[in-house]
Amino acid sequence: MKFVSTPLILLGMLLGASNSAYADNPLPISPLLKNESGNSDEWRVSASPYVWASGISGKVGQFGQPPARLNSSFSDIVSELDLAFMGAVEARYKRFSVVGDLMYSQLSGGGNTQYGLLSRKVDIKSKSFSGFLGAGYTVLESDRGHLDVIGGGRLWRASTTIALKGGVIGDRSRSDSATWIDAVAGLRGQYALSEHWYLTGWGVVGAGQAKLDWDATAAIGYQFKSNLSAVLGYRALGVNYNRNGFVYNVVQQGPIVGLAYQF
Repeated sequence: MKFVSTPLILLGMLLGASNSAYADNPLPISPLLKNESGNSDEWRVSASPYVWASGISGKVGQFGQPPARLNSSFSDIVSELDLAFMGAVEARYKRFSVVGDLMYSQLSGGGNTQYGLLSRKVDIKSKSFSGFLGAGYTVLESDRGHLDVIGGGRLWRASTTIALKGGVIGDRSRSDSATWIDAVAGLRGQYALSEHWYLTGWGVVGAGQAKLDWDATAAIGYQFKSNLSAVLGYRALGVNYNRNGFVYNVVQQGPIVGLAYQF
């Protein structure tokens, strides 16, 4: 977590010094980058679809079996990917904000069995969903950015279905799944470097039905228009859930790229 908490600390130091450092020679900041939380009487909403080129590592155990170690690169995941959706949304009013983040993926794989007696083919389908909804309050702000304290809940759902086809015991399937909610809290901020470039990041940690749940991101953005920008960074997310024979102790991490549209 140190590699993300450090940028957030630096972000706070920059915000604290920005009022005096730029008082004599301010840079023009566009409406999208400039923080207006303290004087705006209207809600400002931004939507951010993104792509996360993450690999995954850890331990997964289902169907009451001992957990198996998992270590898949992004290219391994893409080869088995059926469907994926990722997006975030934020609504701000003065110092208050509401933040949401959704991730959904569906993977499938399979092949022929070695001898084809009990079954000729096995198909495996895995689905995972993670959704965060929380609220924030700006504790540090300037004309160049803001630093918020945020807190909320993250909903997880993971499921796997194994289907056997052909052979003596073919045409059978079995599914195992788990759904849980964790409470997380942390910091989220944004700081404008110039008229077009800005830094953004967040870090949250918590627990609940899972033993540990955390998410951290550091990114740099470039604004093309007054209401549109692109973001490039690195994200890491981890969860440790172990209940009723269902083990999901994984870490996902990798580059993230997306767009941010404000309306």
